[in-house]
Amino acid sequence: MTTQIVPEQLDARRLLCPLPVIRTQDRVVEMRAGDILAVCCSDPGARYDIPAWCRINGHKILEISEGNYEFTITLEVGEDDAFDS
Repeated sequence: MTTQIVPEQLDARRLLCPLPVIRTQDRVVEMRAGDILAVCCSDPGARYDIPAWCRINGHKILEISEGNYEFTITLEVGEDDAFDS
């Protein structure tokens, strides 16, 4: 029997840049390393902005799916934010 991980969900639809990234950042701060977050966005720029933010801050993009003018970006929270001290 396999265990399926259900990601936390963040609805960032109808939000324009930079709000999808800001909401993602706010949610990730509340999570632990290894947690999974699925961010649903309608702003096409978020498809590039959230992965760029993840690279800078040490988080891993697991999947980006598209459909019906929306994007779902699934990420795994990394160990530390690059800017934590």
